Amino acid sequence: MSTFTALTTLTGKQPAEALGAAMENLVPEPTGIGVFEMEDGSGLWEVGGYFLEHPDETALALLAAAFGAQDFVVSEVPETDWVAHVKRELAPVVAGRFFVYGSHDADKVPADAEPLLIEAAMAFGTGHHGTTLGCLRALDRLANEGFVGHRVADIGCGTAVLGMAAARIWPEHVYAGDIDEVAVDVALANVDANGLTGRVTCVEAAGFEHPTLKEKAPYDLVFANILKGPLIDLAPHMAEHLQVGGYAILSGLLVEQAEEVIARYADVGIGLINRDDIGEWSTLTLRKS
Repeated sequence: MSTFTALTTLTGKQPAEALGAAMENLVPEPTGIGVFEMEDGSGLWEVGGYFLEHPDETALALLAAAFGAQDFVVSEVPETDWVAHVKRELAPVVAGRFFVYGSHDADKVPADAEPLLIEAAMAFGTGHHGTTLGCLRALDRLANEGFVGHRVADIGCGTAVLGMAAARIWPEHVYAGDIDEVAVDVALANVDANGLTGRVTCVEAAGFEHPTLKEKAPYDLVFANILKGPLIDLAPHMAEHLQVGGYAILSGLLVEQAEEVIARYADVGIGLINRDDIGEWSTLTLRKS
């Protein structure tokens, strides 16, 4: 059975959210609605709906006109077993000593690698995205330079792949948090699947706003692979929870956004020591002075 998408763009968060709410009254009704800020610096928001039958294009045109949006683009999406498709297409990722793989590639794990099992169907953070890959490379680089993390936090952990990577190479406990309850469940499942139960604690939290994350500070290494806006908002809290001489590995930002993030962290005493651009994404390694 085919499904359908209807997508449009417009300027401003409030109009976009209002348009998304108005779409809930369409007939046939959408099975899901998404409202997202586009990460290209344009200020545009994308609003989309998913339908089990062809949507009413006249009603969509009226909504677009009423909210000042571009005309909706309606597309038919053929039925696909995406998990099976991704498993076929998603090759293992090598990032220094780390080998990120799905269970379908368990026979390919090198004997001298640090293995990280992440299923393709799980939350953000399989290692294939330039941001996660950049963070793993940054971690490998610090370890090669002799750094040992004694207290590590993974903020916005997703699959917890970064926290688990730190737990693989250092004996200390790692603390991970994500604002999304589902991501925390996924992270806990991954920790168990990788034999790291009792080594990585996963909690639901925005930034450091959880008693466990606050109690264990200050950290000597913090990962934050999120987005530019949250990274900038996190800067003063990072300065508060990172010990002097401690490192922050940041990603989730586009190459053209890196300088703004670097400047914001410099303002709070956390300076850049390395930058790694992979495609359109940038990963920053910083240190608190």
